[in-house]
Amino acid sequence: MEFFNSALGRNITFVRPAYFIISGFTGVPNNRYYFIFLGFIFIVSVVGNTIVMAVIIVDHNLRSPKYVAVFNLALTDLLISCAFVPKVLDIFLFNHNHISYNDCLTFMFFCFSLVSMQSMNLVVLSFDRLIAIVYPLHYHVKMTHKLMLSLIAFFWLFVITVTLIAVGLLTRLSFCGSVVIKSYFCDHGPIFRLACNDVTPNFVISHLFPFVILGLPLGFILVSYCWIAYALIKISTFQERIKAFKTCTSHLLLVALNFLPTIFVYSYASKIHLNARIINLSLNNIIPLMLDPIIYVLQTQEIIDCLKKLLKNRWKLKIVTIKK
Repeated sequence: MEFFNSALGRNITFVRPAYFIISGFTGVPNNRYYFIFLGFIFIVSVVGNTIVMAVIIVDHNLRSPKYVAVFNLALTDLLISCAFVPKVLDIFLFNHNHISYNDCLTFMFFCFSLVSMQSMNLVVLSFDRLIAIVYPLHYHVKMTHKLMLSLIAFFWLFVITVTLIAVGLLTRLSFCGSVVIKSYFCDHGPIFRLACNDVTPNFVISHLFPFVILGLPLGFILVSYCWIAYALIKISTFQERIKAFKTCTSHLLLVALNFLPTIFVYSYASKIHLNARIINLSLNNIIPLMLDPIIYVLQTQEIIDCLKKLLKNRWKLKIVTIKK
């Protein structure tokens, strides 16, 4: 059995279905209300991330490399919301659960690449906090806009390449039997398990992908915070330690929110009922998109000050307009 066989140079015909059927919940009455709930979260996440992006664009004081990374995080969250939720709502609220082969793979590519970039954004932010606390006097020399933009560009290219490989390997599969995807979107695992030819490369990538996208980023973040903890211990006063640690609280909350539930679900995926898996995965994908901007607004004094200033200026403008 070849590990990565190819149709190049061979007379091999792949059997590709005209469409897939996304099953969603099984035996759950009134499940439309759950997807309406996801629609509400979608609206809140779009508004929240748009506000964060607008504040960073408007306020010239928020142009540091850190806020370039925060802007990219908000942009990624916004793109995930727009690429993922409307399609899921269309499938289950309007009963459009038949999706063409090409559309399904495209849907999968955007979902996986954007969710993967979400993890990489947290790596970039942890690197920023590492440099800020370990090298506080050299932060502005080491952490430049050029370095930050280079990191972000590299990670975008990386996740797109990895996702293209995972999705591209699906095109070498033949589907001879069922075309029902036991998930709530075009999920990689449920799709390749429907194939009737060799799925070894897909099986391997299904195990490598979570390690590369979840394991390695989380490992880097944990190592960076061990380094940060060591640097905090060397700070002479307790007050200064707390002050430095507070700059990491928003990032730590995002790490816990994005990584821990997802790792739990993937670790016990085979032992969880399909309906429970759908609820867990959908909430893990959607809830952070809503809470990320809320956490950064509430935990970042610079953003709070900017919002206060914008609201104050708008209130003054209204008063002047009324007087005229």
